[in-house]
Order: sequence, then structure tokens, then C-alpha cells
Amino acid sequence: MRKHYLLLACFSFMLGGAPLFAQQIDEKYNGKIKEYTTDPRFLPQSVLDLTIVPNVPSPLAHFGKIIGAPGEMHTTSEIYGYYAALAKASPKVSMQQVGTTEEGRPIQLVVVASEETMKRMDHYRGQLALLADPRKLEGKDVEAVIADSKPIYYLNAGLHSPEMGSPEMMMELTYRLATGTSKEIKNIMDNVIVIVNPASEADGRDKQVDWYHRYSKKHTDYEDGFMHSPPYWGKYVFHDNNRDGLQVSQELTKAAYKIYYDWHPTVMHDLHESVPLIYMSTGTGPYNETIDPILVGEWQVMANHDVTALATQGLPGAFTWAFYDGWYPGYLFWIANNHNATGRFYETFGNAGANTYVRDLSKSSFAGDPVTRREWYRPDPATEKVNWSSRNNINYMEAGVIAALGYTATNASLLLHNFYQKGLNNIKRGKEGSPRAYVIPREQRDPNMSAYLVNQLMKQDIEVHQAPSGDYVVLLDQPYRNLAVSLLSRQDYPSTAKFPPYDDIAWTMGYLYGVDVKAEDKVDYPTSGLKRLTSEVKYEGKVSGNGGTYVLNYKAQNAVLPAMYWAKSQNKKLKISVLDESATINDAPMEAGTVVFSGITPDQAKKMGQQFGLDLVAVGTAPTARQHEVALPRVAIYHSWFSTQDEGWSRFTFDTYGIPYTSIDKDDLKAGGLKAKFDVVLVPRMRGDGSDFVNGINKKWSPLPYTKTKEFPSHGSPDATDDMTGGPGFAGVSQLRQFVDEGGVIVTLDNATKMLVDAGVIPGLNAYNAPGLFHPGSVVNVKKKKDSPVTYGYPEVFPVFKGIAPLFQTPKHSRDMMVLQYGTKPLKDDVEYTGPIMGLPEKEKPAASSGAATKSGEVPYVLSGMVRNEQTIIGHGTIYNVPVGKGRAVAFTFDPLHRFLNLSDAPLVWNVLINWDHL
Repeated sequence: MRKHYLLLACFSFMLGGAPLFAQQIDEKYNGKIKEYTTDPRFLPQSVLDLTIVPNVPSPLAHFGKIIGAPGEMHTTSEIYGYYAALAKASPKVSMQQVGTTEEGRPIQLVVVASEETMKRMDHYRGQLALLADPRKLEGKDVEAVIADSKPIYYLNAGLHSPEMGSPEMMMELTYRLATGTSKEIKNIMDNVIVIVNPASEADGRDKQVDWYHRYSKKHTDYEDGFMHSPPYWGKYVFHDNNRDGLQVSQELTKAAYKIYYDWHPTVMHDLHESVPLIYMSTGTGPYNETIDPILVGEWQVMANHDVTALATQGLPGAFTWAFYDGWYPGYLFWIANNHNATGRFYETFGNAGANTYVRDLSKSSFAGDPVTRREWYRPDPATEKVNWSSRNNINYMEAGVIAALGYTATNASLLLHNFYQKGLNNIKRGKEGSPRAYVIPREQRDPNMSAYLVNQLMKQDIEVHQAPSGDYVVLLDQPYRNLAVSLLSRQDYPSTAKFPPYDDIAWTMGYLYGVDVKAEDKVDYPTSGLKRLTSEVKYEGKVSGNGGTYVLNYKAQNAVLPAMYWAKSQNKKLKISVLDESATINDAPMEAGTVVFSGITPDQAKKMGQQFGLDLVAVGTAPTARQHEVALPRVAIYHSWFSTQDEGWSRFTFDTYGIPYTSIDKDDLKAGGLKAKFDVVLVPRMRGDGSDFVNGINKKWSPLPYTKTKEFPSHGSPDATDDMTGGPGFAGVSQLRQFVDEGGVIVTLDNATKMLVDAGVIPGLNAYNAPGLFHPGSVVNVKKKKDSPVTYGYPEVFPVFKGIAPLFQTPKHSRDMMVLQYGTKPLKDDVEYTGPIMGLPEKEKPAASSGAATKSGEVPYVLSGMVRNEQTIIGHGTIYNVPVGKGRAVAFTFDPLHRFLNLSDAPLVWNVLINWDHL
């Protein structure tokens, strides 16, 4: 009997199908899955019965333990090593590098498909590229193209580093797809191409795995207050790596875009963890106003399908609707939504590692409803406490993804039709709707930024033309018309929305970049004269006039401060001055803030103009207007160890622009002597209050080193310390105050202002709680309160981006500290009294106004987004310039360095640096 079985098996294998081997269940793997699953109700049938295929390594065969085993988490090199072994052994798997992280780790893409599909992969990719642009299919048989196409399902894992399950789960799922012979798996492999980014935040993945093995693994109580994450994920960006979809600034984002444009996936599915027990995304609304209705329907259908699929397997805790909204387009998975594919995400319940914990769900609620309560969108809730393991998390995530892939396989033709139709709808709306085009005029306050805007649009694959006049034109009869409208028009968030927005609610690029953009219902340029741009544009500044002194008419251009540092590095004898009053130079009016370069050579001036996009005027005699010499500052950027998100964005902004700085922490403050080393200390936004700034991480966890070691090689970057716990303490805070007293300048952004007011570093500002104010991230108008170098280059009224942040007020006698105010109307006590004054002669009353320029002539406060009860903030301070001893504290009540997005606000910080000793 045994000989007969072996002979039959060998005969089958020689025929090429190996059906008996392929159907052999790995009972050991099955047994471990059941052992590590804490409750049979958490075990779906679809994750059992992995098969054994000779020479194709399962995770158990490769690692010696199954995926989801207690205490087991894998680094990127181990994960990539497994995929490499799988690709070597199976013709159904391949791996290719698609990027490199800021710290030098590879970003890989894994492709899983049937052997037949693999052989025709270039063909299928070409078909999807055709469907992505319906113009290419004019006059062709669209049905024939779709019939000979396959949807591509893009799974993105490991974006948020403490959400550790998806990079683990995807290894098991990839093996299952490559080796499985069930009807469900065969349907997927016959009809879908699966592509996987196994660890999209590769730098953070390794830091997190090291953190788990170094610290978290020892903790038996998930709620003991210990940090579940290292202080850094990527080199710069923390949780906001999922808010970089509009900027495309980080390497992981660039890799995701490359994957999208190379493959045009039909669905992009981002795998997250934070919500019990599993959430399939639809959002509560309001939905982004520019998306196609087809997409809204797809969100609902696919999410409800997945919830139902898990319900049929008896899994409790699956739900949809009540988490997130669907408004902001800058998440990573919105690459798909913005480009006519379907973007979606899961939130499963992770433990930030591979420990098993009893988790308390009693205080978790979303959209106002407890997660333990049955609702129309949550048919089978979990109990108030669950004993939750890493394997449970794997089970839920994998079962959901298998269901989603099954839906895609069964509905492949429908999804491909929808993908094509959404592009077609865009083109039609661009031809027939309003507006028909956007024009970016050639003349701009900062031509560099108009070029930057054009390049950002082209990063989104939005087509841009240039007219003979130099104007840029975005014609809207194109496949990504809706995205162009979203990026270039104002956002009108509903003020009556039932739930708070999940993130920022405005992103109008013209406002954020300081670029004038005009919506047009007709195009006045002859089509034949418009040239389609195919590569990045760059504005090269020019030098006009004659003479050995060079003048720059300052309009708060972002590149001026970097140009100053560059020029100084090229010519130590260079003198830079800033005019403190307006002047006329070569018959041209120049405003206060105008920059004068003396002692620079003509070649250096020409190169500076071209490299930094600055127009210079050569003059024979230096201006005589009142001015001060620029002493470029030694800058420090402070970071805590408990909140590094916005400090990372600040470092990224400085590095991108080439502005030198030194990173400092609590130990540098405690060491003192700051004025001998620095002229300006920037304290970016961070969470917390004054006590958090002073005390930092609880000392009960001390010592808590973040250092590179042989065992934990990913730690110690981008900064290191022997002990993260504790803050600068009162001694360190005193040293920071002494730095300002001795003539230094401290710049605080957003909530950091409150922290340092609370800590006693910044005097004279009192907290102001604006009654009923709700101010999610929106673009609003501000007005100069007084002449100040902080606002050089800006008009009297201009937009800034402001989110929810603490506000302050000062007594009227100290209001000269207010440099900039919100809105254009003054505070009530700043309005000049015009009534009678006993003891003084009565003033002659002004003539009555006709009222012709009343409400219609008012400058609105909100330009894009929404603010409730805006009247309670108008007139209050946006920026304060506070004298402290011999120095200054420049206190911002918003973040001008927000996510490398509101770039027209950044020169307010650059102005402080340029004029730090003349504020």
C-alpha cells in the first residue's frame, strides 16, 4: 500500500501538477495556529490548512516557528530573506527593489501570481496602463481589453511601525497563495495579481523590532504606561508617514508612487492596527467632494463583503463605518483613490509586538458608540475584555485579506470596468463641467514656488502645459481631473458635520505655496501653442543692471536664507544687509526686507540667482536706506524623547533647504552654556504641557538607553542617548531661560509655545480659551499688527495654515508684542473710541457712509476649510515677539513648518533667523 502511494505520488509530480503533495496539510503548522489562538471564536477556517510543497519553504520551515508565535518578530533583512527564498523556490513569486530608505535600507516589492500570469506580466501591466487613461482606448474595443486584463491588488504592510502584524502576516499569506490548492486560493491566483510592499517603513520596522526585543517583550501589562514605540521610526517622520501623499517628500512615499505608476493597481489596501477587533474602511463622512460616486459605492460594497465574510466564519468584532471620515486626500492609500483606483484600509487589533495581553475594550468608542455594543455596522461585537495574542491579530488580518482578494477575483471585470469608467468620467467633467482649466500666471511673488507647484502636480501625474507667455495651464479634460480640482480649489468642509474631522480639512496648494492660481471656464490660449511639460521645471533667477553690489527685492522667497548660507560658504568676505525701510533702487520700489549683497563676484551672483531662483539687480552704489547687517545664526533644533513627530518635519525642512543646524535634547539644556554655542533655538511643536517639557519620560523606566549596539543595531538614529527618561528638569529649563536672557532667540511653534509659557521660559503671555472655537487645519487670513522683521516680505494681509492649537492674549499695554493677528478686525479694546468724553470738546462726527462697501468688501477669515465660532479668534495674536532679558522669544500659535506642506508660511521662521539680532 505504501509503495503504491509513493509511486502514484512520484508519477503525479512528474506530470507537473504535484496534486497529492500540494494537498498535504501541514498539521504541525495547523496545531501551532490553534495553540497560539486564545479562543476558538478568533480562529477562522480560512487561515488553517497551509499545505506542504517540497522545496518551497513555509515560514515554519524557514524560521523554525510559525507566523504569530509568541515572542517572534522579524527584521526587514529576515523578512526579505524569506521572500528571496520563496521567490527562488516558486515560479509564482518574485521580488524587486523599488526604493531605498533615508537610512539606506531597501524597499522591496513582492509579486504573487500564477505561473501563466507571471509569463504575461508585462502584458497585464500594459493593459492596466491603457485602462488608466481612457484616451488611449478611443476607437478600440474596451470590452476586449478588459477581458484580457487582470486586476492588481496592492497590499501595503508595516507603514506604522508599532503596528507589527502585517509584515508578519504577509509572509504567511504569500506562501499560502503560492502553494495553496483550495478552490478559494485557485480563484484568486487565476484572476488576480497580488503585489506586496512587505515593510513600507523599513527603517521604522527595524527600530521597532529592536525595541520589542530590547524593552517591550519584558512587559506583562499592556497598559502599564511604558512606550510601545521607539522615539523614531524613519529618519524624519513618525506617524505622519501616512500624511505625505500630497507632499511626496519621504522615500517610502516615493516608492509607493513608483509602485502605483508602474503597476496601476486596481485596489490599494493599507494594513493598519489600532482598533478592536477589525475595521474595514468606509468612513463616517463627509467624503471628499471631488471623488467619483463609483468609488464611494466600492468602499461600501467591499467593506460590507469583508465584514460578512468574517461573520460567516464566526469572528466577532468586525465592523465598518465608525472610524475615520474620508475627507483628507493625503493618506498613502489615497494614492489609489486620487488616481481612479480603489484605496482602502484595515485596522486590526495589535499589541505592538508578539506578547499576549488581556486587553480592556470598555473605554474604546468610535463615532460615539462603544466598540462592545452591537450596532448596524457592527453585528457581533467583542466582549469588554479579550485575551489577545499576536496570532489572533494575524488570523483576523489574513482572513480579511483573503476575503478581499476573493471578492476581487470574483468581480474582476466589474472592478476593471469601474477603474476605466472613473477615468472616463474625469475626462467628461473636464470637458463639460466647471472649471475647464487652471492657470498659474508667470508673474508670481516667488517664481520658485510656482515651479514647485507645477512639479508637485506632475508628481501626481496631472498634465500641465506651458503657454508661450510663460503661464502654466492645467487643462481639465484629463484622467485625473478630480485630483487637480481637489488640489487647486478651496475646500468647503461642512460646518454641520456630525463628527470631528479625522485630520486636516484644507490643502489648497495655491494658498499653501503662496502661488496665485486662477480657475477658468475657458482657455484663452490657442491649443496649438500649449506645450505639454514632460520633465520638472526650474526657475532660474536672472541678474540685471550694472555694478558690484547686488540687490534682491525680498518677497519672503523660501530660497533666500539658504542662498545666504551658500553665498557665505563661497565668499567669506561677503557682506549681507537687510533694508529696514522701503527704498527706490534703479527706479524700482523695494520694500523693507530687501537684501543687499556686497563683495560678491559677478560669477557668484549669477550662480546664486540660477541655483536658488532669485532675481538680482546689480547697482553701482549700495542703498543708503536704514539697514542692518546679517549675521547668519548658529541654529539648534530641540527635540524631546517623547514626541519627535514635528521636530522630524522641522529637520527635514532645514535639510531640504540646506539650512545648517544642530540637533539638541534635554541633556544639552542641562549642560548649559547654550549662548556660547547657539544664537537661535527652535522648539518645534510637540504634544504635552509644561510639566511634560520639564519632566519628559517617567523616570521610573530609567535607565532607558537609545543607543546603537551589536544586539540592537538600528537604535541610536537619528539621535542617541544613554537614558531617554526625564526631561531637562528645572535646571535645564533655567539654562534655556538664561540663553534668552543673555541675548539668544528662542522660537516656539504651536503647542511648544504653551509648553514654554507654562514652564516659565516665555513671560507675558496668558492662555486664552476662545469660547466655542473649533479650528481644524484650515487656511485663514492673518494681518500684520505692526512693522516687524518677522513679517518682512509679506503683504499686509495674507493666508496661513492653522490647526487646533493653544491661543494667548496680552494686556493692552503689552500688545506691541503682537506681530501678527488672526483675521483683519481688531480686538474690541483696540477699536478707537468715538463717543463723547466728558471734560473734552466734542469731536466733529465723520460724514455718514453710503454703505456701498460694507459686507461685500470684508476680507473673509476662512479661505479654505472651516472654522466654527471664528469671531472668538479674530483679533488675537498669531505671532508674538516677546522681549526676554537681552534676547527674544518669538512665539507662534500655529505651525509654519507643518508636514512640509504650508511652505509659504516657512519664511516667517526664516525671517526670524535672518534678523535674529535685530528683532
